[in-house]
Order: sequence, then C-alpha cells, then structure tokens
Amino acid sequence: MTVACLEMLSFGLAHLARAARESGERLVLLTGVEWLYLHELATLPPGSIDVLSVDTSDRRAVAEALSSIEDLRGLISSTDTWGVTGAELAAEFGLPGIDPAVIRLVRDKAHVRDLLHREGLSTFAPLAVDDVATMDLERLAAAVGLPAVVKDTSGTSSQNVWLVRDAEDLTRFRHEAGRAALYGRLFAEPFLAGPVYSAETVTWAGHTRLLGLSSRLMSPQPLFREDVTAFPVALPPGEFREIEEWLGAVLTVLGYTDRFAHIELAMTVDGPQLIEVNPRIGGALVGESMCRALGVNVYTGLVDLALGRRPRLLDAPLPGGPAVAFVLAYPDRAGELVAVHGIDDIGRYPGRPTWYPTKAIGTHIEHVTDGRGYAGIVLAEGPTAEIATHRAVAAAGAVHVCTRSSC
Repeated sequence: MTVACLEMLSFGLAHLARAARESGERLVLLTGVEWLYLHELATLPPGSIDVLSVDTSDRRAVAEALSSIEDLRGLISSTDTWGVTGAELAAEFGLPGIDPAVIRLVRDKAHVRDLLHREGLSTFAPLAVDDVATMDLERLAAAVGLPAVVKDTSGTSSQNVWLVRDAEDLTRFRHEAGRAALYGRLFAEPFLAGPVYSAETVTWAGHTRLLGLSSRLMSPQPLFREDVTAFPVALPPGEFREIEEWLGAVLTVLGYTDRFAHIELAMTVDGPQLIEVNPRIGGALVGESMCRALGVNVYTGLVDLALGRRPRLLDAPLPGGPAVAFVLAYPDRAGELVAVHGIDDIGRYPGRPTWYPTKAIGTHIEHVTDGRGYAGIVLAEGPTAEIATHRAVAAAGAVHVCTRSSC
C-alpha cells in the first residue's frame, strides 16, 4: 500500500517518511526538484522513500506518474505551489482529500478577505489593484487607509508584498510591481499594526485543534521578510481557547475541512486580526519545531488525512518537549553563494544549535528581501520560546552567508 507526496516543503520529509512507515505505507515522492530534499534524504536509511522524478509543473506528467504507482491509497500535497493540483488529482483518482474548490479559494487571499468581511469575521474588505500605474494615494487612503499593504492574491514566502505609507513608497511600489512576476492579482488592504504570529492547526470534519502559535520577527519596514520564528508562544489559557474558537469559525466559513493550516495573524490593539490562511503545515522549520516542542510526530496527521481517516493528532495528548526557535540566514547581497562561515562555531552555544542548509554552494541568490533568499537556518532549543529565541539568535550571529559580491 502506497501514499504519494507531490513535492514537499524544504523540511519535514524525514518525519513524513517515518510516519508513513509506522502506518504500514510505502511513501513515494514525486518531484522535479530532488536537490531541494538532499539534506533530509541523506539522513534517511536507504529505501525509506521512493523518489519518482517527474516534471511536477506538468499536470499530465504528474497524472501519468500517479497512474504508474501500484496500490495508491492517498496523495499528500502540502505546499502552496502544488496545493490546488494535488487536491484536483486526488479527486480525479478517487483518493481522500479536501474539495479542490476550497484550496482554490484559500489560495486567493483577496477572495478570502472578501468572504470573511461579508461574514463579519474581518473588519475590512479588499481593494482590487487593477492598474499599478494609475494607483494613487488618495484612492488607497479612501478605500483601505494608510499605511496600506498591497500584495499578490496567490503569493508565498513574503514575495510581492509592498507597504505603502507615502508617495515615496507608492513610487517604489509602482516600479517594483510593474515588473514583478505575480502568481495571481494585486489587491490592497490595511496594514495591521502589531506583532505577527502563525497559528498551526489541524481540522477534521469541521473540528479544529489549535496545536500552538509560532512567533514571527520580521525585518524592518517597509519589507516583510521573515527572520526569526519560535514555537510555542505562551498564551494565557483563556486567550488560547478564544483564538482556537475564532480560527475554527474562520475555517468553517471557508468550508475548510480535513487539512492542516498555517494561519497568519497580527495581534493588534483591537485583538487578533487575520492576515491570511495557508493550506499546509508551516514552512521552513515550523514542522520540525512542532515535532520537538509537542513531543509527537505531527506528520502522522498528514498520512492519516491522506488515507481519509480522522487524524490521531486531533485527540492525542501532547507530552511536550523543548521550545524551539530558528533564524533564517540571508546574505547581505545578491550573488553566487560561495561560502557559509561560522557553522563549526555554533556548537559552542547553548540550546544544541543545528545548521540546516537550504542552498548549495554555487547557487545564485537573486532575492535577499524575501523568503527566496535564505541559504540556511540555525535552530536552537530552550525551556521557553523566549530563551530558545535568544539562543538561536546568538548562535546565528556566528554565521555569515557569503556571496561572491559580499566576500
């Protein structure tokens, strides 16, 4: 019996392989970017995963690859890029899964915002930005207020997000957005002033469990680059339950069932405000952090959901473990990655710091202002998320990502 996985986030494959094996399932990875997983594949015993090379941007090729798999019982598609394709193919092959229309909805941030606004779960509606050249401050201020955020309806990894506070920001936005490669369309909404968190949830048949919140330290404005994450954020029990109920209501309105979600929100002076819903486990090392801090392999939930059964994670006790924080290591400048200095030094720091590479030496790094640019991650543990953050940041200070133009 076999479960297929249509691509994967950069990390988590090893945990998924163990979860599949414990469920008695063979795991087949369909990928056109095997190099992305080389770090984790190298840590697994031979035969843990069958890798099937296929152009995953070619829907027909993916369908043919799935047809060639014997005893296929489930399909996992836990990324933004391949989420819709995976949901559609699961339906076509008669495999368990969420309605593809729900994934298409969730991948359209403007549509989500509009629907939640109409249902009273968002205090504002989106503004479509149809023409970058003609967008002006007066219209933006009247529609959503200033400062405003303009972003891609289907963006990911903090790409194509602009803060517009004044005329200078508007000029920058026009220049950059006019040549940006968009995944969807542009829309505007108010900037939510407050720290950003991500809720990590699992849902089955309309019941949602909040597994915890991860914190997010961002780069200085006007960029939205994610730099440091920690899990789990300590909340008063009453506030935790209130957020869990609110998120359950949001997902119910979206028709969201039988899936993990990574839900970004801002803690404003008016309480939590939704930023966006991502139909997957959190990226980077969020999944790794959850496994360590909760004391369970959360990827068993992905296998259970792919097989169409209630995820054990929804009801299981969470024994707990160390809190975790990680720092994304970016170069100072774009260019060819030629070295990462200081990795051998991080072992001297507390918290068992570990280096997780995401790019090979020789890779050209074009973008350093969003999630496409980091070359690796420094992760550390601690008794609390706060202390884990201090340790991870301290250890990451010893690491220097060097491009040819910056060495």
